[in-house]
Amino acid sequence: MKRWSAAFVAGALSIGLTAVASPAQAHDHDHHQRSSVRTVGYYTQWSAADRNIPLRYVVENGTAAKLTHLNYAFGLLDEQGSCISSDPVADYQKRFPADQAVNGKADKPGQALAGNLNQIKQLKQKFPKLRVYISLGGWIGSTYFSNAALTPQSRAAHVKSCIDLWLKGNLPGAPAGAGKGVFDGIDLDWEWPSTEGNVGNIVRPEDKQNFTELLREYRKQLSKQGSRDRRTYDLTAFLPANREAMDRGYELAEVYKLLTFATVQGYDYHGAWEKTSNQQSALRVPEGDPTTPKDSGEIVVDAHIQRGAPRDKITLGVPFFGRGWTGVTNQNNGLFQQSTGPAPATYEAGFDDYRTLKSLLAGGKYKLYRDDKAGHAWLFDGTTFWTYDDPTELKRKGQFIRDRKLGGAMIWSLDGDTSRGELIKGLHAGLHPRR
Repeated sequence: MKRWSAAFVAGALSIGLTAVASPAQAHDHDHHQRSSVRTVGYYTQWSAADRNIPLRYVVENGTAAKLTHLNYAFGLLDEQGSCISSDPVADYQKRFPADQAVNGKADKPGQALAGNLNQIKQLKQKFPKLRVYISLGGWIGSTYFSNAALTPQSRAAHVKSCIDLWLKGNLPGAPAGAGKGVFDGIDLDWEWPSTEGNVGNIVRPEDKQNFTELLREYRKQLSKQGSRDRRTYDLTAFLPANREAMDRGYELAEVYKLLTFATVQGYDYHGAWEKTSNQQSALRVPEGDPTTPKDSGEIVVDAHIQRGAPRDKITLGVPFFGRGWTGVTNQNNGLFQQSTGPAPATYEAGFDDYRTLKSLLAGGKYKLYRDDKAGHAWLFDGTTFWTYDDPTELKRKGQFIRDRKLGGAMIWSLDGDTSRGELIKGLHAGLHPRR
C-alpha cells in the first residue's frame, strides 16, 4: 500500500476521484545494471509541502548519492484513463527558495519549469547516473486503471497521454516540452488488477489479462519514443505481497518479461486495520504469529520466484515508516496482543515516519525489542506498540537481498529518514558489504 497525503486526497476528490525500449532493449539495459544492486527510492509529490522535506533533503542527508533510481509519486489517471497531474503547483509551478533548491539557487518568476520536476532535473545534473521514473497510481490513485487497460483503443490512448505529459513534457499551462528530460521511464503502481484495493476502485475480472496487454502497449510506444529521442526508456511496476492478489491479478511470468524490473511489496503485512499487534515487514515469520496466511519478506520473495520472477528483477520494498496500535495488552512485550485501535501519530493514525518514531526512544518511555531470528524490531511502552525498521534491520534486509541474489531494494519513502540518513546508511551497508 502506497500512502497519499491528506492534501492529495482532497485534491483528488475535487476532480472526481473516489522510456522505454523494446523487451530486448530493456533486457540489455537491465543486464548492464546487474553489476550493481539497485537502490530505488520513492519521493512523494507532497513531501515538500506537507512534511517540509524538499528534494534537497535527500542530497544533504546522503541518500541521493546512494540511489540508482528515484520514483516520483504520483501521477494520476482521469476517468477516461488519460494521464494527468493531480497537483500542478507541486509538480511544476511552485517556486523553491535558494535554501530549499537542490542547486542552491532560487527559482525565478516566469521560468519554463519549476516545482518538484525542476528539482528532479537539478538532482539529475548533480547525479548524472541516477534514473528517474514517474510513478502512476498508488493506493488512492488506482481508481481508473481498469478503464485505461480495458480495450486496445483505451490502452493506446492512455499510454500516448502518459508519454505526452511525462516524457515529452507537455505540461498544461507551461511552454511546450518544458518537462522533457525529467523522466527516464514510467512506473505503474496499480493497486490492484482484478482485486479490491481502495474503496471506489473500478475492478474487473479481465484486469489480469488487460494488465499484461497494457504493458505490451507501453513497450510498443516507449520503444518508438526511445528511437525518436535516441535513448532508452524503462518500464517498471509495483507488485503485491498478497498471493491471492498475485494470482487473481497478474500473469506474473509474462509481466516480469515485459518489465525492466519490478518493485515488490515488502511491508504492510500487518497494520492497525487489524486488531492484533504484529510485525509489518519481518524477513521471516516470527514464532507465535497467530495469523493465517503468514506473511514475511522470505515468503513474498519465494512466491514471486515460484510464479516465474527472475531473481535479479525482484526489487524488495523496505519501509522508512512504522505502523502502530494503542490500547495494547501488556504481555509478550506487546507483540501479538489485542488493541483498541491505531496509535496516535503525526500524519495518519497508526502510521508514522521513522524519523518521528526514533524520537520516542529518546523520551525513555518506550523500549526497543528485536527478533534477530525473524528479522524485525518494535517499540512498546506498555500500551502503545510500533513495528518499524531501524538501521540494524535495514542492514539485515540488505544482506538478505544480497544472499538471495535479488535485484535490489526499494524504499517507501525517502522523507521518512533522519537528517543524518541513518536508514539509508544501514541499507547501503547491507547491500554493499565491505570486503
